[in-house]
Amino acid sequence: MGNIKLGLNLEFARFENGSFEWAMDHAAEIGYKYVEPMVHWGRELLSAAGYFHSISMLDDPLRLRKAAESRGLGVSSLSSHAPLAKPEVSVEYLRQSIRYAAECGAPMIMVDDGPLPAWTTEAENYTLMRYTLQEAALVAEPRGIAIAIETHGEYTATPQRLDRLMSLIDSPALTINLDTGNSYLSGNDPHAWLESIVDRVTHLHAKDISHEDAARYRGKVRGMLGCACGDGVIDWERIVRTLTKADHDVVLSVECGSLKAARKSYAYLSELIGDHAA
Repeated sequence: MGNIKLGLNLEFARFENGSFEWAMDHAAEIGYKYVEPMVHWGRELLSAAGYFHSISMLDDPLRLRKAAESRGLGVSSLSSHAPLAKPEVSVEYLRQSIRYAAECGAPMIMVDDGPLPAWTTEAENYTLMRYTLQEAALVAEPRGIAIAIETHGEYTATPQRLDRLMSLIDSPALTINLDTGNSYLSGNDPHAWLESIVDRVTHLHAKDISHEDAARYRGKVRGMLGCACGDGVIDWERIVRTLTKADHDVVLSVECGSLKAARKSYAYLSELIGDHAA
């Protein structure tokens, strides 16, 4: 039986105008043991000025490694989202993020399936996504880096569509990050979905959706930042119970919209995970 580890996606800093270092400080202060930073290409004004939390892949990856280690944190994944059906963007971006992950100490990168080109057919999109994933896998496999497909867009909106996307290439690097909130918003039961794929899930976005947002947005959007875990529609006791049956470790990476929600999620999930570990 694997262990359930608790981490924090650094997007909680987005509406706080927090820098990368600010987000790392607060993640450690709250008590999280893992973080999921976002990386970007080139130079970006808000991040450079300290008003946004992502980190440039032009920076030395040891900056990220040292920032985590000095705070007693591990890096569960790099948030490296790129449009898989746009290989002119995604292929080089994912190659670089995989190499960056290998050097900064992250075991995987996070990707999803959109946005899509405006003019392509579905068959063409699958061909384009297969090309992108295969090129990324060729860099990931020899480095031991996983590519975690997140449930986020049109081609990961249902269990059937996710299965088809996962079958585009044959690679041990390809794995799944189930986002509980996104899966719910797309009209699925994320609890049953997790139960059916838990052996392939190596990372999970612990995202809850408030009852108000669920009523307003379910079936209309496929992704948004969540409320504090325990305050919304997700049955976390069932999620944790399912993860305890996995034969590998899984990081529950909280993805929420504020520092307050990050604190509340930590308290709620820590107690729940502790109860199941006892």
